[in-house]
Amino acid sequence: MTSGKLSAAEIIALSKEHTFFPWAAQQSVDPLAIDRGEGVYLYTVDGDRILDFNSQLMSVNIGHGDRRVADAIGAQAARLGFVQPGFVTEPRARLGRKLAEIMPGDLDKVFFTVGGAEAVENAIKLARQYTGRHKILARYRTYHGATMGALSLTGDPRRWGNEAGGGGGVVRYPDTHRWGEKDPRPVQESLQGLEDVIRYEGPHTIAAVFLETIVGGNGILIPPDGYIQGVREICDRYDLLMVADEVMAGFGRTGRWFAVDHWDTVPDLMTMAKGLTSSYLPLGAVAMRGHVAEAFDDRPYSGGLTYNSHAVGCAAALATIEVYEQDGLIENAARLGKVMRAHHQRLYDKHPSVGAVRNLGLFGTIEMVRSRDPFTPMAPYNGTSPEMRAVAGHLREHGLFTMVANHMVHTNPPLCVTEEQLEEGFAILDAAFEITDRAVGA
Repeated sequence: MTSGKLSAAEIIALSKEHTFFPWAAQQSVDPLAIDRGEGVYLYTVDGDRILDFNSQLMSVNIGHGDRRVADAIGAQAARLGFVQPGFVTEPRARLGRKLAEIMPGDLDKVFFTVGGAEAVENAIKLARQYTGRHKILARYRTYHGATMGALSLTGDPRRWGNEAGGGGGVVRYPDTHRWGEKDPRPVQESLQGLEDVIRYEGPHTIAAVFLETIVGGNGILIPPDGYIQGVREICDRYDLLMVADEVMAGFGRTGRWFAVDHWDTVPDLMTMAKGLTSSYLPLGAVAMRGHVAEAFDDRPYSGGLTYNSHAVGCAAALATIEVYEQDGLIENAARLGKVMRAHHQRLYDKHPSVGAVRNLGLFGTIEMVRSRDPFTPMAPYNGTSPEMRAVAGHLREHGLFTMVANHMVHTNPPLCVTEEQLEEGFAILDAAFEITDRAVGA
């Protein structure tokens, strides 16, 4: 191999030889070597341009390569990189104050973490230590992170290979959406299912009800109006903490600062990461209402992280939030959410293999089916199919990256996307769905 700049083939070969890839059989990985990013585009080492239609992992919300954030990171790193969490820094102080301004209701204190999974871990600890109870309620069609506690809350198949590691005390309650059905269940049915589980388990044994406000990786499952408010009312009635996981849905993705804002609801705890720094650096947080924070005024909180309140991460987050505000990105997500909905509808009207479409802001997905009636997904649960693999291959060949998972194709571009760039992406999807159309009725 050369001693100078590595070629794409050399980068891929070295990465496969010496680094370990997540959620994959190592011999099956086929990565792209990326050199740089700009706005909604990534550029490979070989110079090919890729339209990022998933903000990587629904996280690079402000787009790639923003110099304002990069410069803030560099300036803080040059001044002070790290101090232990018992010390405080100006970026930590300013970020705490800024988050208190934009978070819903009386959420006004945050515990900083390394990322979303660690935020969920600490939300679990806070809930259990605050209430003195052990059980946590969570749903099946959800993903909360890859650490052991977060995986124990996760309901999707990523949990299966790690269940022997512990994480007891988790009880499932019904989802708003059943896999293989187009529409959500009626609100009262879902709420009654939650309340039934609480009665059966005993509210005096339950610390908290966790939920992704809008389920992300498992299908952009938008709860019907009234559901989030209903969960809040049930938690209040039974004296349980309501914990909203906003790691993916937060920071403008839905056209509001946080998804819970659409339903004027304030959870007791709220986890965040991803869009907090637009993934320019790792940083997460768990926010808490005053009554939770005050419970630890006179007794220690048993939890901590070496990188809690990392100064450079906090500086990155402050700069990122400023970009959201300066560029009107949250307003752009709200405005272009209507444009995305029109693109979705056009694909639904044109392609018989499009079985369902949904989005809120720039948080969207398309479900591919063999039949609309009966609703028959194009791939089995926790699986794929030749057609879905062919769609993924077509998108890669034509310069579009997005998440193709199960029978779903996600549409989650950076919030700086333009109408023209949306049109570019949906034109590529339009052509790809000719593949799945041929499988309808087969």
